[in-house]
Amino acid sequence: MVELYGFSELEELHCFKMLISVSGVGPKAALSILSDINAQKFALCVATGDSKTLTKSKGIGLKIAQRIVLELKDKISKEQVVSGVMDLPSDIHLNAGNMAEAVSALVVLGYTQSEATQAVAQADPSASVEEMIKMGLKALASRR
Repeated sequence: MVELYGFSELEELHCFKMLISVSGVGPKAALSILSDINAQKFALCVATGDSKTLTKSKGIGLKIAQRIVLELKDKISKEQVVSGVMDLPSDIHLNAGNMAEAVSALVVLGYTQSEATQAVAQADPSASVEEMIKMGLKALASRR
């Protein structure tokens, strides 16, 4: 039996291939994730360790989401920096570590992983960790 999958962007195809390479993730689950979030947001979720956002997709539980983040974290960072697979700005490629650190700091301060990731995603990607935390705090304060 032959199965055919179509994607509107090349980045989605790359994400799909990476997702199905994770143990326990099949084509149906991969398509579910990519129908809920775009390739750029997926890359950001993995880079910042935001498995909670992935669980919002149908059929993706916490364990699978954590496995996706764990198995793809290094892969996405390396592939993005080396070959530019994802269409994220280059600052995000270089500052994924800063973003992850800023998200971790906000989580320590009591915000959820999802809230922290969304707040840091709005920050300037070229900013330092401290500046990202400040911008994230401002974004979170404006929501409440």
